[in-house]
Amino acid sequence: MKLEFWGAARTVTGSMHLLEANGRRLLLDCGLYQGRRKEAFERNRDFPFDPASIDAVLLSHAHIDHSGNLPTLVRAGFRGQVFATSATRDLCALMLQDSAKIQESDVRRANRRRRKQGKRLFEPLYTGEDVVETLQRFASVEYDRPLTVFPGIQVRFVDAGHILGSASVVVDVEERGRTKRLLFSGDIGNRNLPILRDPRTVEDVDILIMESTYGTRAHDSADRADAVINDVLTGCCERKGKILVPAFAVGRTQSLVYRLNGLWESGHLPAIRAFVDSPLGVNVTDVYRLHPECYNAEALKALESEADHDPLGFERLTYIRKVEQSKRLNDLDEPAIIIAASGMCEGGRIVHHLAHHVGKRSTTLLFVGWQAPNTLGRKILEGKSPVRIFDDPFEVRARIVKGGAFSAHADGPGLLAWADRVRGTGSVEKVFLVHGEEESAFGLADALDEHGFRDVQVPERGAVYEL
Repeated sequence: MKLEFWGAARTVTGSMHLLEANGRRLLLDCGLYQGRRKEAFERNRDFPFDPASIDAVLLSHAHIDHSGNLPTLVRAGFRGQVFATSATRDLCALMLQDSAKIQESDVRRANRRRRKQGKRLFEPLYTGEDVVETLQRFASVEYDRPLTVFPGIQVRFVDAGHILGSASVVVDVEERGRTKRLLFSGDIGNRNLPILRDPRTVEDVDILIMESTYGTRAHDSADRADAVINDVLTGCCERKGKILVPAFAVGRTQSLVYRLNGLWESGHLPAIRAFVDSPLGVNVTDVYRLHPECYNAEALKALESEADHDPLGFERLTYIRKVEQSKRLNDLDEPAIIIAASGMCEGGRIVHHLAHHVGKRSTTLLFVGWQAPNTLGRKILEGKSPVRIFDDPFEVRARIVKGGAFSAHADGPGLLAWADRVRGTGSVEKVFLVHGEEESAFGLADALDEHGFRDVQVPERGAVYEL
């Protein structure tokens, strides 16, 4: 058995790990690497292995940093199957098409300039046609149902509790009369999230590949999330302004809507209208409704209740797809909460709302997710003013609120507790920490060492391990 680490190694994007066993080559995730544009494009386009040599992909979940380079893999010659949960497949159908549209749009814009300059024209990593071919290669695997994908290689998906359909992937390999169990954590969910079940653990694990995104940090408690929402809603009504929430279309948007729905049902939501202004977010919410098999007991009870047939919708909530409806929100003369993509304010409809409202003291800007360095969201969160929006300077007068209790990732203590449960009474021979910046990964490695884990590695990109 051999492991090679080609993505999300000492960074948080581009998840991609290659497992060789029994003469087969299995790719764990195939995500888009995000970084400086030229480097990211070249790394995503140029695989460090022959895509045609990959026998199968085991996909943990639909987030683009885990699934987003699958069409490039197919375009470059991959002809195997992509194994994932049915919810992940349905989300990928939306998210990969959206990714293709963004790439094609970006290339058209860049090529207009390059054509005038007489330069070689760019091509997108992939197109919508490549996405369609990729989706035809998906094979759905439901939670906790072992599947023999090749002789001597059995796969099982267990609930990771991160987003709808997210999974930790168990791979049992039988070689030379011995069986080894590898567990790839995927992204481990925060406990007590709305809608979703808590992450499951697995026993008798020999080799563990584990995420480390928040390896050295602790989140606020789940109760704090509702307190933050109540605080900004009260302030918004007093100032008769808008609450703008940059939120990722998958996971964070649905979590926020579920919390608002709970406030509405309990009679604690003020007289304020709410809008989800994101076509992708609206479509993803429809997928959430199709997969109650991923819900926790509380969400299932709400779904079955006569008083609340839809935990992702309530009387004062409006889902918006059309551009004209989105534009009209900026002229709305009443308090409102507007949830819009993108989560880091780097594109999408939230940028237009910021241009109209970030300069008003009546506005509240609620951040519910991590903001990457150099993004517009990070600049605002760090207190920079003015900021540039559509190449124009805008003074930031809005109230800025950071919600640290909304993360869908387990924090440092949560990761440690999850790892301890995995180890249980057995013995984990090796741990490989991925999907984390170096500070987080090495910090978690030290903590795991203190908890008695014997061999913890933080692999660099391209590192190869014979097991």
